[in-house]
Amino acid sequence: MTERSTLRLTAAALPRLRERGEVAVPDYDRSAITAGIAHVGVGGFHRAHQAKAIDDLLRAGLARDWGIVGIGLMPGDAAMRDALAAQDHLYTLVEKRGDTDLQARVIGSIVDYLFAPEDPGVVLERLADPAIRIVSLTVTEGGYNINQVTGEFMLDDPHVAHDLGSEVPETVFGYITAALRLRRERGIRPFTVMSCDNLQDNGVVARRAILTFARAKDPELADWIGAHVAFPNSMVDRITPVTTDADRAALADGFGIEDAWPVVAEPFFQWVLQDTFTDGRPPYEEAGVQVVTDVTPYELMKLRLLNSSHQGLCYFGALMGYHYAHDATMNPLVSRLLLEYMEREAGPTLRPIPGIDLEVYRPQLIERFSNPAIGDTVARLCAESSDRIPKWLLPVVREQLERPDPQVALSAAIVASWARYAEGVDEQGRPIDVVDRLKERVMAAAARQGEDPLAFLRDEELFDDLADRPAFTGPYLRALGLLHEVGAEKTLEAVLDDLP
Repeated sequence: MTERSTLRLTAAALPRLRERGEVAVPDYDRSAITAGIAHVGVGGFHRAHQAKAIDDLLRAGLARDWGIVGIGLMPGDAAMRDALAAQDHLYTLVEKRGDTDLQARVIGSIVDYLFAPEDPGVVLERLADPAIRIVSLTVTEGGYNINQVTGEFMLDDPHVAHDLGSEVPETVFGYITAALRLRRERGIRPFTVMSCDNLQDNGVVARRAILTFARAKDPELADWIGAHVAFPNSMVDRITPVTTDADRAALADGFGIEDAWPVVAEPFFQWVLQDTFTDGRPPYEEAGVQVVTDVTPYELMKLRLLNSSHQGLCYFGALMGYHYAHDATMNPLVSRLLLEYMEREAGPTLRPIPGIDLEVYRPQLIERFSNPAIGDTVARLCAESSDRIPKWLLPVVREQLERPDPQVALSAAIVASWARYAEGVDEQGRPIDVVDRLKERVMAAAARQGEDPLAFLRDEELFDDLADRPAFTGPYLRALGLLHEVGAEKTLEAVLDDLP
């Protein structure tokens, strides 16, 4: 490659990139930005939404005291620390509208990154800094340590148990609680805890987790947190696939930027945020964020339509041999499954959604899923199913089962496709790499399906009493049997043909 074709992304490269005019770069003085937000879990999802929104505000001359300091708690987070540190905490966001329609911008809103295992004390002091007024989270759906059936925080988790007995925390609960204790002792106002994970009532879930941990550690501190700390609910919608080497190469070839860890996302962006904060917030509405009093209708729409539909396409798609989500979605049987599920089963469980027309939203989701430029993989959507299915799909099932004429045939088929997927081999005889924190458990249950067809459903932590609900087990067993007898495509044909 020529010198013109590649520039390693650093602060020193910004003037050259600005001259080229091919990518938008920060036009503000980053040295004048102070961190007001500490974000735990800096991955693609955070960098495609909150960090992008703050960058929008900074470019508009706003939020100069709301820069972001990233915090990594897991050993694997060292890779993100190293990638960002080598680039002065800059990275590139690439929006893909089509195979050749790409727009790139350099994001400058992350001003620092701390790797907690390296020096926990530094992280605690940063969280106790009065300048930090929001601690935001993308720690994954399973990162809140909540029992899937009871909804209770699990104090017996080994890492939680460690933090309860130590002054050097390992978990997000331990760090937040210890930092709030320091702030209380020093007379500093507490920060807001802002969850951005794909959980219904994510602020409520975060509050329950933190308060339960804090109460076990220091009941008086827990009372203070409960009285003074805000936990707003939020909903974020932006498909953000895992960054690949092909994405890095495309960025270098198309824009002349060498970026160790760029982010790729679809053009669609929606962030709905409850306006409940302890000590102020950025003017998020100036960056296209919907700041509302009640997030619930919007989050239910996303979790039960978008996220559940992802589960609807991924297991069937994987069994049929599809690698990419867009290829699976373009199978007319898969797209029909998703549209019928959204209209018949999930849609009736939603509340009125101000400003949203579901007749437009549903086909828009299919269009978004079908975007080949995103390159989202079926495997990514299939990962961590034991965290996703109980939180996204099963609430639809439970609400439907309370109705006089429950509609659960398509939900049952989706759960059956997960049960078949968890057997670990696709219809071509190729092994499936099941990625799940409960991998051994779900695969062991799937292996018993030959002798007990309901074996997969008998895990009450995941499914509660669904194995004893004939309205659900009837269509579930039929779909599971068909998956074994005739395969995924014929199963979809049969299930869809059965619809009234």
